[in-house]
Amino acid sequence: MLYYSDDTLLIRTIRETDPKILCEEEIAQGWQATEEKYRTRVNDNASGKAVALIAEYKGRVAGYINVYINSPWGSFANMGYCEIVDFGVLEKYRRRGIGAKLMDIAEDIAAEHADTVYLGVGLHSGYGSAQRMYYKRGYVPDGKGVWYKDKVAQPYEMYRNDDDLNLYFSKKLR
Repeated sequence: MLYYSDDTLLIRTIRETDPKILCEEEIAQGWQATEEKYRTRVNDNASGKAVALIAEYKGRVAGYINVYINSPWGSFANMGYCEIVDFGVLEKYRRRGIGAKLMDIAEDIAAEHADTVYLGVGLHSGYGSAQRMYYKRGYVPDGKGVWYKDKVAQPYEMYRNDDDLNLYFSKKLR
């Protein structure tokens, strides 16, 4: 399904060929990536659990975002809210408005299902630009503190500052 198209940018649902491309591109820029992660997105999109989107910039895969309907994870699990999961724009395509357009569409999709959308964002420096974007878009922390591997991190315990250390944010859509 096509969600957006202009002279340079196209946003559509994920295809069977996308996991290989995304994995290769992320590895090339030094990220940890597996095709399995994206195959899960293909399957979840096909089953209706999620809407998995791909951004193409001038015909090349440039980014992705996933909206899980009534997400079973995180701060607002099973409360009827949508969660934005696994959002990224490849480094060579950043600063072209691709991330903002993916977020616009993800929020529109979420608004069709719920009045609130939420997401978890990592705390290490690799998430700095995402943290700023969410703040500018009106997302607010959930007030529950930091999460690690889908559980609230306990005060004064030691946790690894990796991709599993997150703070959850939400935004009222309507």
